[in-house]
Amino acid sequence: MGAVGEQPGVVVDLEKRHWHEECGVFGVWGCENASQLTYYALYALQHRGQESAGIATVEDGRLHHHRGLGLVAEVFGPEDLERLRGRAAVGHVRYSTTGANKLANAQPMVFDLHQGHLALAHNGNLVNAGLLRRRLEEQGSIFQSTNDTEVVAHLIARRPGGMVEAVTDSLQTVQGAYAFVFLTGDCLIAARDPQGLRPMALGRLGEGWVVASETCAFDTIGAVFVRDIEPGELLVIDDGGVRSARFAPRAKKALCTFEYIYFARPDSDIDGRNVHVVRKALGKRLALEAPAEADVVIGVPDSSISAAIGYAEATGIPYEIGLIKNKYIGRTFIQPSQALRERGVQLKLNAVRKVVEGKRVVMVDDSIVRGTTSRRIVQLLREAGAREVHVRISSPPVRFPCYYGIDTSAREELMAARLTVAEMREAIGADSLAFLSEEGMLEALGAGPEAAFGGHEFCNACFHGRYPTRLYEDLGKNVMETVGERGGRP
Repeated sequence: MGAVGEQPGVVVDLEKRHWHEECGVFGVWGCENASQLTYYALYALQHRGQESAGIATVEDGRLHHHRGLGLVAEVFGPEDLERLRGRAAVGHVRYSTTGANKLANAQPMVFDLHQGHLALAHNGNLVNAGLLRRRLEEQGSIFQSTNDTEVVAHLIARRPGGMVEAVTDSLQTVQGAYAFVFLTGDCLIAARDPQGLRPMALGRLGEGWVVASETCAFDTIGAVFVRDIEPGELLVIDDGGVRSARFAPRAKKALCTFEYIYFARPDSDIDGRNVHVVRKALGKRLALEAPAEADVVIGVPDSSISAAIGYAEATGIPYEIGLIKNKYIGRTFIQPSQALRERGVQLKLNAVRKVVEGKRVVMVDDSIVRGTTSRRIVQLLREAGAREVHVRISSPPVRFPCYYGIDTSAREELMAARLTVAEMREAIGADSLAFLSEEGMLEALGAGPEAAFGGHEFCNACFHGRYPTRLYEDLGKNVMETVGERGGRP
Protein backbone atom coordinates (compact mmCIF):
# COMPACT_ATOMS: atom_id res chain seq x y z
CA MET A 1 0.00 0.00 0.00
CA GLY A 2 1.16 3.41 -0.03
CA ALA A 3 1.12 7.36 -2.11
CA VAL A 4 0.03 8.56 -5.21
CA GLY A 5 3.03 10.26 -6.62
CA GLU A 6 6.21 8.55 -5.48
CA GLN A 7 9.35 10.63 -5.27
CA PRO A 8 10.23 11.54 -8.87
CA GLY A 9 13.28 10.03 -10.46
CA VAL A 10 13.96 7.58 -7.63
CA VAL A 11 13.96 3.86 -7.12
CA VAL A 12 14.23 1.00 -9.47
CA ASP A 13 13.78 -2.14 -7.40
CA LEU A 14 15.81 -4.78 -9.15
CA GLU A 15 14.83 -7.48 -6.70
CA LYS A 16 11.46 -7.62 -8.47
CA ARG A 17 11.88 -7.93 -12.19
CA HIS A 18 8.44 -6.96 -13.40
CA TRP A 19 5.99 -5.89 -10.73
CA HIS A 20 6.20 -4.45 -7.30
CA GLU A 21 4.01 -6.34 -4.92
CA GLU A 22 1.54 -5.02 -2.47
CA CYS A 23 2.16 -6.01 1.17
CA GLY A 24 1.99 -8.91 3.59
CA VAL A 25 -0.05 -8.98 6.80
CA PHE A 26 -0.07 -11.35 9.75
CA GLY A 27 -1.98 -11.56 13.02
CA VAL A 28 -1.88 -13.87 16.02
CA TRP A 29 -4.09 -14.17 19.11
CA GLY A 30 -3.63 -16.32 22.21
CA CYS A 31 -0.04 -17.51 21.75
CA GLU A 32 3.02 -17.11 23.92
CA ASN A 33 5.90 -15.21 22.33
CA ALA A 34 3.55 -13.57 19.85
CA SER A 35 6.20 -11.10 18.68
CA GLN A 36 8.68 -13.88 17.84
CA LEU A 37 6.00 -15.82 15.97
CA THR A 38 5.14 -12.70 14.03
CA TYR A 39 8.81 -12.05 13.27
CA TYR A 40 9.21 -15.49 11.69
CA ALA A 41 5.92 -15.18 9.83
CA LEU A 42 7.05 -11.86 8.35
CA TYR A 43 10.22 -13.57 7.15
CA ALA A 44 7.99 -15.97 5.22
CA LEU A 45 6.06 -13.02 3.77
CA GLN A 46 9.15 -10.92 2.98
CA HIS A 47 8.67 -11.43 -0.78
CA ARG A 48 5.49 -9.35 -0.56
CA GLY A 49 7.29 -6.19 0.55
CA GLN A 50 10.84 -5.13 1.35
CA GLU A 51 10.59 -1.41 2.08
CA SER A 52 9.49 -1.52 5.71
CA ALA A 53 8.36 -3.88 8.44
CA GLY A 54 6.59 -3.58 11.75
CA ILE A 55 5.04 -5.47 14.66
CA ALA A 56 2.53 -4.37 17.29
CA THR A 57 1.60 -6.45 20.35
CA VAL A 58 -0.93 -6.14 23.15
CA GLU A 59 -0.27 -6.85 26.82
CA ASP A 60 -2.80 -6.17 29.57
CA GLY A 61 -4.79 -4.01 27.18
CA ARG A 62 -1.78 -1.84 26.22
CA LEU A 63 -0.20 -1.75 22.77
CA HIS A 64 3.55 -1.92 22.12
CA HIS A 65 4.96 -1.48 18.64
CA HIS A 66 8.16 -1.22 16.65
CA ARG A 67 8.57 -0.53 12.95
CA GLY A 68 11.28 0.65 10.59
CA LEU A 69 12.50 0.92 7.02
CA GLY A 70 14.17 -2.08 5.43
CA LEU A 71 13.93 -5.85 5.57
CA VAL A 72 12.59 -7.75 8.58
CA ALA A 73 16.12 -8.70 9.68
CA GLU A 74 17.21 -5.06 9.44
CA VAL A 75 14.26 -3.65 11.40
CA PHE A 76 14.19 -6.06 14.36
CA GLY A 77 16.87 -7.12 16.80
CA PRO A 78 16.50 -9.39 19.85
CA GLU A 79 15.99 -6.41 22.13
CA ASP A 80 13.12 -5.13 19.97
CA LEU A 81 11.28 -8.42 20.14
CA GLU A 82 11.88 -8.62 23.89
CA ARG A 83 10.12 -5.28 24.36
CA LEU A 84 7.14 -6.43 22.28
CA ARG A 85 5.42 -8.44 25.01
CA GLY A 86 2.04 -10.10 24.91
CA ARG A 87 0.09 -13.06 23.55
CA ALA A 88 -1.34 -11.20 20.55
CA ALA A 89 0.30 -9.31 17.69
CA VAL A 90 -0.06 -7.97 14.18
CA GLY A 91 2.78 -7.68 11.68
CA HIS A 92 3.33 -6.08 8.30
CA VAL A 93 5.85 -6.00 5.46
CA ARG A 94 5.35 -3.23 2.97
CA TYR A 95 5.93 -2.16 -0.55
CA SER A 96 4.49 1.30 -1.14
CA THR A 97 1.98 1.84 -3.91
CA THR A 98 0.07 4.79 -2.40
CA GLY A 99 2.58 6.36 -0.02
CA ALA A 100 6.24 7.25 -0.20
CA ASN A 101 8.73 4.98 1.53
CA LYS A 102 9.16 6.84 4.79
CA LEU A 103 8.76 5.82 8.40
CA ALA A 104 5.43 7.60 8.83
CA ASN A 105 3.94 5.21 6.27
CA ALA A 106 5.35 2.03 7.82
CA GLN A 107 2.86 -0.33 9.41
CA PRO A 108 1.20 -1.44 11.62
CA MET A 109 -0.09 2.04 12.27
CA VAL A 110 -1.02 2.63 15.91
CA PHE A 111 -3.78 4.95 17.16
CA ASP A 112 -5.33 5.94 20.48
CA LEU A 113 -9.04 6.34 19.72
CA HIS A 114 -12.06 6.97 21.91
CA GLN A 115 -12.96 3.28 21.47
CA GLY A 116 -9.51 2.27 22.74
CA HIS A 117 -6.05 1.46 21.38
CA LEU A 118 -5.80 0.23 17.78
CA ALA A 119 -3.01 -1.20 15.60
CA LEU A 120 -3.85 -1.52 11.92
CA ALA A 121 -2.11 -3.38 9.05
CA HIS A 122 -3.33 -3.42 5.45
CA ASN A 123 -2.54 -5.20 2.20
CA GLY A 124 -4.11 -3.70 -0.90
CA ASN A 125 -5.23 -0.32 -2.17
CA LEU A 126 -8.37 1.72 -1.52
CA VAL A 127 -9.57 3.23 -4.78
CA ASN A 128 -11.69 5.87 -3.04
CA ALA A 129 -9.06 6.83 -0.46
CA GLY A 130 -8.36 10.20 -2.08
CA LEU A 131 -12.01 11.18 -2.04
CA LEU A 132 -12.46 10.04 1.56
CA ARG A 133 -9.32 11.81 2.70
CA ARG A 134 -10.43 15.12 1.22
CA ARG A 135 -13.81 14.82 2.91
CA LEU A 136 -12.24 13.92 6.25
CA GLU A 137 -9.82 16.83 6.05
CA GLU A 138 -12.69 19.18 5.28
CA GLN A 139 -14.31 17.91 8.48
CA GLY A 140 -11.18 18.58 10.54
CA SER A 141 -9.14 15.38 10.36
CA ILE A 142 -5.36 15.83 10.43
CA PHE A 143 -3.36 13.08 8.72
CA GLN A 144 0.10 12.03 9.85
CA SER A 145 0.98 9.92 6.77
CA THR A 146 0.39 9.81 3.03
CA ASN A 147 -0.85 6.24 2.74
CA ASP A 148 -4.44 5.15 2.32
CA THR A 149 -4.54 2.98 5.45
CA GLU A 150 -4.79 5.98 7.76
CA VAL A 151 -8.11 6.88 6.14
CA VAL A 152 -9.65 3.80 7.76
CA ALA A 153 -8.45 4.81 11.22
CA HIS A 154 -10.05 8.24 10.84
CA LEU A 155 -13.30 6.64 9.74
CA ILE A 156 -13.24 4.36 12.78
CA ALA A 157 -12.57 7.29 15.11
CA ARG A 158 -15.71 9.04 13.88
CA ARG A 159 -17.98 6.07 14.54
CA PRO A 160 -19.91 5.73 17.79
CA GLY A 161 -20.04 2.51 19.78
CA GLY A 162 -17.40 -0.14 20.34
CA MET A 163 -14.37 -0.98 18.21
CA VAL A 164 -15.86 -3.98 16.39
CA GLU A 165 -18.96 -2.03 15.42
CA ALA A 166 -16.86 0.95 14.29
CA VAL A 167 -14.59 -1.24 12.17
CA THR A 168 -17.56 -3.00 10.59
CA ASP A 169 -19.26 0.29 9.78
CA SER A 170 -16.08 1.86 8.38
CA LEU A 171 -15.40 -1.05 6.04
CA GLN A 172 -18.73 -0.38 4.36
CA THR A 173 -17.39 3.04 3.33
CA VAL A 174 -14.10 2.05 1.70
CA GLN A 175 -13.79 0.54 -1.78
CA GLY A 176 -11.01 -1.37 -3.47
CA ALA A 177 -8.72 -4.25 -2.57
CA TYR A 178 -7.82 -5.02 1.00
CA ALA A 179 -6.90 -7.55 3.62
CA PHE A 180 -7.04 -5.78 6.98
CA VAL A 181 -5.82 -6.93 10.38
CA PHE A 182 -6.80 -4.84 13.42
CA LEU A 183 -5.42 -5.39 16.94
CA THR A 184 -7.22 -3.91 19.93
CA GLY A 185 -6.81 -4.34 23.66
CA ASP A 186 -9.24 -7.24 23.73
CA CYS A 187 -9.49 -8.80 20.24
CA LEU A 188 -7.97 -9.35 16.82
CA ILE A 189 -10.11 -8.43 13.79
CA ALA A 190 -9.46 -9.63 10.23
CA ALA A 191 -11.38 -8.56 7.12
CA ARG A 192 -11.14 -9.28 3.40
CA ASP A 193 -12.58 -7.06 0.66
CA PRO A 194 -15.95 -8.03 -0.86
CA GLN A 195 -14.42 -9.12 -4.19
CA GLY A 196 -11.61 -11.09 -2.54
CA LEU A 197 -9.02 -9.24 -4.63
CA ARG A 198 -6.36 -9.79 -1.97
CA PRO A 199 -5.91 -13.14 -0.22
CA MET A 200 -6.05 -13.93 3.50
CA ALA A 201 -6.30 -17.20 5.42
CA LEU A 202 -7.11 -18.38 8.95
CA GLY A 203 -4.92 -20.86 10.83
CA ARG A 204 -4.68 -22.58 14.22
CA LEU A 205 -1.59 -22.67 16.43
CA GLY A 206 -2.09 -24.71 19.58
CA GLU A 207 -4.86 -22.96 21.49
CA GLY A 208 -4.30 -19.76 19.54
CA TRP A 209 -5.34 -18.41 16.16
CA VAL A 210 -3.42 -16.83 13.28
CA VAL A 211 -4.29 -15.00 10.06
CA ALA A 212 -1.95 -14.27 7.16
CA SER A 213 -1.75 -13.11 3.56
CA GLU A 214 -0.30 -16.49 2.57
CA THR A 215 -0.29 -19.97 4.07
CA CYS A 216 3.51 -20.20 3.80
CA ALA A 217 3.57 -18.05 6.97
CA PHE A 218 1.64 -20.79 8.78
CA ASP A 219 4.15 -23.43 7.72
CA THR A 220 7.04 -21.34 9.02
CA ILE A 221 5.62 -21.11 12.56
CA GLY A 222 4.03 -24.57 12.72
CA ALA A 223 0.43 -23.41 12.43
CA VAL A 224 -2.28 -25.47 10.76
CA PHE A 225 -4.33 -24.02 7.91
CA VAL A 226 -8.04 -23.89 8.78
CA ARG A 227 -9.65 -22.09 5.84
CA ASP A 228 -9.52 -19.07 3.59
CA ILE A 229 -11.26 -15.97 4.86
CA GLU A 230 -14.21 -15.31 2.58
CA PRO A 231 -14.64 -12.11 0.55
CA GLY A 232 -16.66 -9.62 2.57
CA GLU A 233 -16.11 -11.60 5.79
CA LEU A 234 -15.02 -10.15 9.11
CA LEU A 235 -13.53 -12.35 11.84
CA VAL A 236 -13.36 -11.31 15.49
CA ILE A 237 -10.86 -13.41 17.46
CA ASP A 238 -10.57 -13.23 21.23
CA ASP A 239 -10.21 -15.55 24.20
CA GLY A 240 -13.66 -16.94 23.45
CA GLY A 241 -12.66 -18.15 19.98
CA VAL A 242 -13.48 -16.99 16.45
CA ARG A 243 -16.72 -15.24 15.47
CA SER A 244 -17.58 -14.67 11.83
CA ALA A 245 -19.81 -11.95 10.37
CA ARG A 246 -20.35 -10.30 7.02
CA PHE A 247 -19.76 -6.57 6.62
CA ALA A 248 -20.70 -6.55 2.92
CA PRO A 249 -23.08 -8.56 0.74
CA ARG A 250 -21.59 -11.25 -1.45
CA ALA A 251 -20.12 -9.84 -4.65
CA LYS A 252 -18.63 -11.46 -7.71
CA LYS A 253 -15.33 -12.90 -6.60
CA ALA A 254 -12.31 -11.31 -8.29
CA LEU A 255 -9.07 -12.65 -6.81
CA CYS A 256 -6.03 -11.17 -8.55
CA THR A 257 -4.67 -13.79 -10.96
CA PHE A 258 -1.14 -12.46 -10.46
CA GLU A 259 -1.20 -13.88 -6.95
CA TYR A 260 -0.81 -17.21 -8.74
CA ILE A 261 1.21 -16.06 -11.73
CA TYR A 262 3.86 -14.09 -9.86
CA PHE A 263 3.32 -12.70 -6.36
CA ALA A 264 2.76 -15.59 -3.98
CA ARG A 265 5.34 -18.13 -2.90
CA PRO A 266 5.06 -21.49 -4.70
CA ASP A 267 4.48 -23.29 -1.40
CA SER A 268 1.40 -21.20 -0.56
CA ASP A 269 -2.19 -22.28 -1.09
CA ILE A 270 -4.65 -19.54 -2.03
CA ASP A 271 -8.39 -20.14 -2.16
CA GLY A 272 -7.86 -23.88 -2.37
CA ARG A 273 -5.25 -23.81 -5.13
CA ASN A 274 -1.54 -24.49 -4.63
CA VAL A 275 0.54 -21.80 -6.34
CA HIS A 276 3.23 -24.17 -7.68
CA VAL A 277 0.62 -26.56 -9.11
CA VAL A 278 -1.22 -23.68 -10.78
CA ARG A 279 1.99 -22.33 -12.32
CA LYS A 280 2.86 -25.75 -13.72
CA ALA A 281 -0.63 -25.93 -15.24
CA LEU A 282 -0.12 -22.51 -16.80
CA GLY A 283 3.13 -23.73 -18.34
CA LYS A 284 1.50 -26.90 -19.69
CA ARG A 285 -1.33 -24.95 -21.26
CA LEU A 286 1.19 -22.49 -22.73
CA ALA A 287 3.02 -25.43 -24.32
CA LEU A 288 -0.22 -26.56 -26.00
CA GLU A 289 -0.98 -23.08 -27.30
CA ALA A 290 2.56 -22.04 -28.29
CA PRO A 291 4.93 -24.97 -28.90
CA ALA A 292 8.44 -24.34 -30.17
CA GLU A 293 11.12 -26.41 -31.89
CA ALA A 294 13.83 -26.22 -29.26
CA ASP A 295 16.54 -28.13 -27.39
CA VAL A 296 16.07 -26.84 -23.86
CA VAL A 297 13.49 -25.06 -21.69
CA ILE A 298 14.58 -22.60 -19.02
CA GLY A 299 12.66 -20.38 -16.58
CA VAL A 300 13.44 -16.89 -15.35
CA PRO A 301 14.02 -17.21 -11.60
CA ASP A 302 12.22 -17.39 -9.32
CA SER A 303 8.54 -17.07 -10.11
CA SER A 304 8.70 -18.60 -13.60
CA ILE A 305 10.45 -21.85 -12.69
CA SER A 306 7.23 -23.78 -12.04
CA ALA A 307 5.70 -22.69 -15.36
CA ALA A 308 8.91 -23.61 -17.19
CA ILE A 309 8.81 -27.10 -15.65
CA GLY A 310 5.21 -27.48 -16.79
CA TYR A 311 6.10 -26.34 -20.30
CA ALA A 312 8.97 -28.83 -20.46
CA GLU A 313 6.83 -31.71 -19.19
CA ALA A 314 4.12 -31.00 -21.78
CA THR A 315 6.53 -30.74 -24.71
CA GLY A 316 9.10 -33.37 -23.73
CA ILE A 317 11.87 -30.80 -24.17
CA PRO A 318 14.44 -31.08 -21.35
CA TYR A 319 14.20 -28.51 -18.56
CA GLU A 320 17.48 -26.98 -17.43
CA ILE A 321 18.65 -24.23 -15.10
CA GLY A 322 19.78 -21.73 -17.69
CA LEU A 323 19.64 -18.53 -15.64
CA ILE A 324 21.13 -18.00 -12.19
CA LYS A 325 19.83 -15.34 -9.82
CA ASN A 326 22.30 -13.63 -7.51
CA LYS A 327 20.53 -13.72 -4.16
CA TYR A 328 23.16 -11.80 -2.23
CA ILE A 329 23.09 -8.35 -3.79
CA GLY A 330 20.08 -7.30 -1.75
CA ARG A 331 17.80 -4.51 -2.75
CA THR A 332 19.51 -2.16 -5.19
CA PHE A 333 18.24 1.38 -5.74
CA ILE A 334 19.55 3.26 -8.75
CA GLN A 335 18.58 6.20 -10.86
CA PRO A 336 16.24 4.77 -13.49
CA SER A 337 18.21 5.52 -16.64
CA GLN A 338 17.93 2.92 -19.36
CA ALA A 339 21.62 2.01 -19.21
CA LEU A 340 21.58 1.48 -15.46
CA ARG A 341 18.36 -0.54 -15.63
CA GLU A 342 20.01 -2.95 -18.03
CA ARG A 343 23.19 -3.16 -15.95
CA GLY A 344 21.00 -3.93 -12.96
CA VAL A 345 19.53 -6.94 -14.75
CA GLN A 346 23.03 -8.24 -15.37
CA LEU A 347 23.86 -7.87 -11.66
CA LYS A 348 20.82 -9.95 -10.76
CA LEU A 349 20.86 -12.62 -13.47
CA ASN A 350 23.50 -14.53 -15.37
CA ALA A 351 23.20 -17.15 -18.08
CA VAL A 352 24.70 -20.64 -17.70
CA ARG A 353 26.80 -20.85 -20.86
CA LYS A 354 27.22 -24.62 -20.86
CA VAL A 355 23.44 -25.07 -20.77
CA VAL A 356 22.45 -22.65 -23.54
CA GLU A 357 25.49 -22.50 -25.82
CA GLY A 358 24.61 -23.66 -29.33
CA LYS A 359 21.05 -24.50 -28.24
CA ARG A 360 17.59 -23.48 -29.32
CA VAL A 361 16.24 -22.13 -26.05
CA VAL A 362 12.66 -21.68 -24.85
CA MET A 363 12.73 -18.99 -22.13
CA VAL A 364 9.56 -19.06 -20.02
CA ASP A 365 8.67 -15.93 -18.05
CA ASP A 366 5.55 -14.88 -16.16
CA SER A 367 4.88 -11.49 -17.80
CA ILE A 368 6.22 -8.58 -19.80
CA VAL A 369 5.60 -5.09 -18.43
CA ARG A 370 7.97 -2.48 -19.92
CA GLY A 371 10.02 -5.03 -21.83
CA THR A 372 13.37 -3.75 -20.58
CA THR A 373 14.16 -6.86 -18.57
CA SER A 374 12.99 -9.28 -21.26
CA ARG A 375 15.20 -7.61 -23.85
CA ARG A 376 18.23 -7.80 -21.57
CA ILE A 377 17.66 -11.46 -20.68
CA VAL A 378 17.37 -12.38 -24.35
CA GLN A 379 20.62 -10.51 -24.92
CA LEU A 380 22.28 -12.38 -22.03
CA LEU A 381 21.29 -15.70 -23.54
CA ARG A 382 22.61 -14.73 -26.96
CA GLU A 383 25.87 -13.53 -25.44
CA ALA A 384 26.14 -16.94 -23.76
CA GLY A 385 25.88 -18.60 -27.16
CA ALA A 386 22.19 -19.46 -27.51
CA ARG A 387 21.46 -20.19 -31.17
CA GLU A 388 17.77 -19.26 -30.91
CA VAL A 389 15.71 -17.71 -28.11
CA HIS A 390 11.96 -18.36 -28.07
CA VAL A 391 10.16 -16.39 -25.37
CA ARG A 392 6.98 -17.82 -23.89
CA ILE A 393 4.91 -15.87 -21.35
CA SER A 394 2.67 -17.77 -18.92
CA SER A 395 0.06 -14.98 -18.80
CA PRO A 396 -1.76 -12.81 -21.35
CA PRO A 397 -0.30 -9.46 -22.45
CA VAL A 398 -0.51 -6.78 -19.73
CA ARG A 399 -2.25 -3.85 -21.40
CA PHE A 400 -3.86 -1.97 -18.50
CA PRO A 401 -2.62 -0.62 -15.14
CA CYS A 402 -3.63 -2.10 -11.79
CA TYR A 403 -5.25 0.11 -9.15
CA TYR A 404 -5.59 -2.50 -6.40
CA GLY A 405 -2.26 -2.45 -4.62
CA ILE A 406 0.21 -3.45 -7.32
CA ASP A 407 2.63 -0.88 -8.62
CA THR A 408 2.31 -1.13 -12.41
CA SER A 409 3.35 1.43 -14.96
CA ALA A 410 1.12 4.03 -16.52
CA ARG A 411 -0.60 2.55 -19.52
CA GLU A 412 1.60 4.35 -22.04
CA GLU A 413 4.62 2.61 -20.48
CA LEU A 414 3.17 -0.90 -20.81
CA MET A 415 4.78 -2.54 -23.83
CA ALA A 416 1.71 -4.57 -24.77
CA ALA A 417 -0.47 -1.44 -24.73
CA ARG A 418 1.69 0.18 -27.39
CA LEU A 419 2.94 -2.67 -29.58
CA THR A 420 1.62 -5.76 -31.31
CA VAL A 421 3.08 -9.12 -30.32
CA ALA A 422 5.17 -9.09 -33.51
CA GLU A 423 6.51 -5.65 -32.63
CA MET A 424 7.22 -6.77 -29.06
CA ARG A 425 9.15 -9.78 -30.36
CA GLU A 426 11.30 -7.49 -32.48
CA ALA A 427 11.80 -5.04 -29.59
CA ILE A 428 13.08 -7.70 -27.18
CA GLY A 429 15.18 -9.41 -29.86
CA ALA A 430 13.60 -12.88 -29.61
CA ASP A 431 13.23 -15.37 -32.43
CA SER A 432 9.61 -15.87 -31.45
CA LEU A 433 7.26 -14.58 -28.75
CA ALA A 434 3.93 -15.96 -27.55
CA PHE A 435 1.61 -15.28 -24.61
CA LEU A 436 -0.87 -17.55 -22.89
CA SER A 437 -4.45 -16.75 -23.85
CA GLU A 438 -6.86 -15.52 -21.19
CA GLU A 439 -9.08 -18.54 -21.82
CA GLY A 440 -6.11 -20.86 -21.40
CA MET A 441 -5.07 -19.10 -18.22
CA LEU A 442 -8.54 -19.45 -16.71
CA GLU A 443 -8.68 -23.11 -17.66
CA ALA A 444 -5.32 -23.72 -16.01
CA LEU A 445 -6.62 -21.96 -12.91
CA GLY A 446 -9.57 -24.34 -12.79
CA ALA A 447 -12.03 -21.49 -13.22
CA GLY A 448 -15.62 -22.22 -14.11
CA PRO A 449 -17.15 -21.39 -17.50
CA GLU A 450 -18.65 -18.18 -16.10
CA ALA A 451 -15.12 -16.88 -15.47
CA ALA A 452 -13.93 -17.86 -18.93
CA PHE A 453 -16.75 -15.81 -20.48
CA GLY A 454 -16.26 -12.57 -18.63
CA GLY A 455 -17.28 -13.39 -15.07
CA HIS A 456 -15.17 -12.19 -12.16
CA GLU A 457 -14.02 -15.26 -10.31
CA PHE A 458 -10.65 -13.63 -10.91
CA CYS A 459 -9.58 -10.06 -11.54
CA ASN A 460 -7.96 -9.90 -14.98
CA ALA A 461 -8.35 -6.17 -15.46
CA CYS A 462 -4.67 -5.71 -16.35
CA PHE A 463 -5.30 -7.89 -19.42
CA HIS A 464 -8.62 -6.53 -20.70
CA GLY A 465 -9.37 -3.33 -18.78
CA ARG A 466 -12.66 -4.46 -17.20
CA TYR A 467 -12.23 -3.51 -13.54
CA PRO A 468 -14.32 -5.23 -10.84
CA THR A 469 -14.86 -2.04 -8.81
CA ARG A 470 -15.57 1.58 -9.57
CA LEU A 471 -12.53 3.74 -10.20
CA TYR A 472 -11.91 7.32 -9.18
CA GLU A 473 -10.29 10.13 -11.12
CA ASP A 474 -7.62 10.79 -8.49
CA LEU A 475 -6.11 7.38 -9.17
CA GLY A 476 -4.32 9.00 -12.07
CA LYS A 477 -4.94 11.51 -14.78
CA ASN A 478 -5.49 8.81 -17.40
CA VAL A 479 -7.72 6.51 -15.34
CA MET A 480 -10.90 7.32 -17.17
CA GLU A 481 -9.14 7.10 -20.53
CA THR A 482 -7.89 3.67 -19.49
CA VAL A 483 -11.28 2.46 -18.36
CA GLY A 484 -13.40 4.00 -21.09
CA GLU A 485 -16.85 2.48 -21.11
CA ARG A 486 -15.65 -0.71 -19.36
CA GLY A 487 -15.11 0.67 -15.92
CA GLY A 488 -17.16 2.90 -13.68
CA ARG A 489 -17.10 6.51 -12.71
CA PRO A 490 -17.49 7.64 -9.09
